[in-house]
Amino acid sequence: MGRKKKKSLFKSVLRILSVLALLLVASYYIINFFNKPPHIVYPAFGIDIPPNYPVHGIDVSHYQRLIDWDEVKEMRVKDLKIGFVFIKATEGIENVDEQFRRNWLQAEEMEIVKGAYHYFIAGKSGKLQARNFIQIVKLKAGDLPPVLDVEHVSGTPLQDLQREIKRWLDEVENYYGAKPVIYTNIDFYNNYLKGQFDDYPLWIAHYLQPEKPRLQRKWMFWQHSESGRVNGIRTPVDFNVFVGDSADCKNSLIK
Repeated sequence: MGRKKKKSLFKSVLRILSVLALLLVASYYIINFFNKPPHIVYPAFGIDIPPNYPVHGIDVSHYQRLIDWDEVKEMRVKDLKIGFVFIKATEGIENVDEQFRRNWLQAEEMEIVKGAYHYFIAGKSGKLQARNFIQIVKLKAGDLPPVLDVEHVSGTPLQDLQREIKRWLDEVENYYGAKPVIYTNIDFYNNYLKGQFDDYPLWIAHYLQPEKPRLQRKWMFWQHSESGRVNGIRTPVDFNVFVGDSADCKNSLIK
């Protein structure tokens, strides 16, 4: 009889602890979702802006913590404002960026043109990584095309790396009916991607260049700095330009 009571008490304690754990997790997400970020205002974007590009944007992830999207939307320095944002959604086979849902919903609420990207883990199945992205990201007309962020080899043989990248791209294109964009830095592109994925739009990272990246092939987006400042964001943020004007940018969106 004593053993039965102990087992029953043990089960009751486990249930209580489980409920408390769920409440803590729920509280964390509720606080993160609805909390108002601190009021942060900068006098300017804090970086040199490349000339002759009418469409500018940023990309963000959980590293930027809580973002005040009202402030982002309203910031304007002379004629320059934030015209689009790419938001990190997923990573690898099962990871989801902890700020994605909040950033995605609030950017949409502010009517900022938005897109989502997946951080590719070399050596993992491209198909399974694509399914992780597809499960989380619901794209619609007016959104930017899906993006594959690939920057590291991690010891993966080149042929295997390129095969799994292609599997991700195929899976995502078949699902959304939109050709994905590949994001990478210029060294990685030249060493591992050049000549193999030239029919995909390219988002290239190349810093400290005054007017354009040193790249022969066409590109759609250029990440020119990682240290910009934007109202409502407490950390430095990546800055990008789109290669064309606002009409071209509109034509590149999902139909």
